[in-house]
Amino acid sequence: MFTATTEGVRVTVQTEFQPYYSNAKQNNYVFSYKIHIENEGEQTVQLISRHWHIIDSYGYHREVQGDGVIGVQPVIEPGEKHSYVSGCNLATPIGKMYGVYIMERVLDGKRFEVTIPEFIMSTPFLEN
Repeated sequence: MFTATTEGVRVTVQTEFQPYYSNAKQNNYVFSYKIHIENEGEQTVQLISRHWHIIDSYGYHREVQGDGVIGVQPVIEPGEKHSYVSGCNLATPIGKMYGVYIMERVLDGKRFEVTIPEFIMSTPFLEN
């Protein structure tokens, strides 16, 4: 598990290789990741957008930006959590992702960046 906390918002990531959807002969490795976003602060926040950096072991770097996560912009009350599962494909059996969420405090409209911790995605046969 990978975790980072910014301004009272804790982001935790768990990854899993998806062999059924992967094809090593075609250099296509598919990973899923589960994200938990916990509001440990005292104010209600809303996730407005995301900005991801995705890097494979060849050094190929791509960026993904967009509104919300998986089609929603969740409002997270103090002490509450929002979780979702998404995925990523790489051309190599190991890579990494990291980024930021743009959050907004509901009370005053102030926006701030929340760190998405860097996390490694690797196939099980590399983990010895």
